Formats: sequence, C-alpha cells, structure tokens
Amino acid sequence: MARVRLSVAERREELLRAAIGQIEARGVAAVRIADVAAALGVSNALVLYHFSTKEKLVAAAFTYAAEDDLAHLRKLLGRRTTALRRLRAAVRWYAPTGQAKGWRLWIEGWAVALREPALREVTRDLDRQWKAAITEVVAEGVAAGEFSCADPAGAALRLTALLDGLAVQLTSYPGSVPRARAQEWVDDALARELGLDREALAER
Repeated sequence: MARVRLSVAERREELLRAAIGQIEARGVAAVRIADVAAALGVSNALVLYHFSTKEKLVAAAFTYAAEDDLAHLRKLLGRRTTALRRLRAAVRWYAPTGQAKGWRLWIEGWAVALREPALREVTRDLDRQWKAAITEVVAEGVAAGEFSCADPAGAALRLTALLDGLAVQLTSYPGSVPRARAQEWVDDALARELGLDREALAER
C-alpha cells in the first residue's frame, strides 16, 4: 500500500514521534537514524533531509516532547476551578505514579544534557517553565485565601525536585518504592507546602 503523502510539518512531527519512541526504547546513545527510519518504513535519506544529523534529530525530539508536556500542564492549570484543585491535578499527573508518560525519555535527556549544550538548554527551559507555572498557581491560591505558603517559588522547586527524584527511583529501580507509598509522599509534600493536612487536601 502506498504511503499517504504528508505535508512537511506532518512529516516532521511523524519523525519526531518515532524518534521519541526509539529513544525511550533504546536510549540516546544507541539510537540511530536507521532505527527511526525503520520504525516508519522510510529511508534514512528522508530522515536526514529533515534533520541533517542525529544530534539535531535528538534535540528536536526532546524539544517536541517538552512542548507537548508543557501544553498539557497549561491545560491542567488553566481549568476554571480552584488553585488547589488545579495544583493537585498537575502534581498527580506529573508524578511518576500518575498518567504522565515518558519518564524514561527525560531520564535519558538529563543524562545526555550533561555533555550536550543544546539538549541541556531544552531540559533547563522545560524545568524553568514547570517551576514558573507551579509558582504562579501557588501564588494565586495564597492570594485567594485557599491556603498559605510564604515562598511559592521555593515550594515549586521542592515539589518538582521530589517528583523528579521519585521518577528516577520508580523508573530506574522498579519495585524500590511501592507506587502507593510514592503517591502518599507526593500528597504529603503538597499538603505540607500549602499549610494543609492531607485529609483536607483530599476533600477539596
């Protein structure tokens, strides 16, 4: 069967999604242009036409993944409901016990970012935007009198650091922390940062 002709933008997106899948499956170091091409049944030349090197393909794939994650975060935090409910939804989605996908991808990205400046900027920007979005909603909740937090930016940093660390544990060392216990820790941390007890957090 002949392949459907895609626009340049559609083809790039298809290639980026395939690259993300191959990076998650093989790791950045092992993945090849040929792997991405084979996953879609296209030629190496087609991949290289859109991304002239593996390094550029990998950087673009992580940028694409970051934009996708940030779009979902903004959707959660933009709902017409209380700041507490928006925060709880965002934190539970982002947590490695939630529905967020691709933790293996981001752990790979952090490791490679130690040596690749372009990828380091992608991961740093994602981290910066996550913290800024969480900080903003915490501040909104404080202003609305929903909860108390003397340092919204510090709270955002501590929460994301906990979530990132748990993601490494649950992804790299399956079984090291029961998922239910990790979720309890996440809820405890969120409640503590907002000056609430966990029961109140669950009820609101």
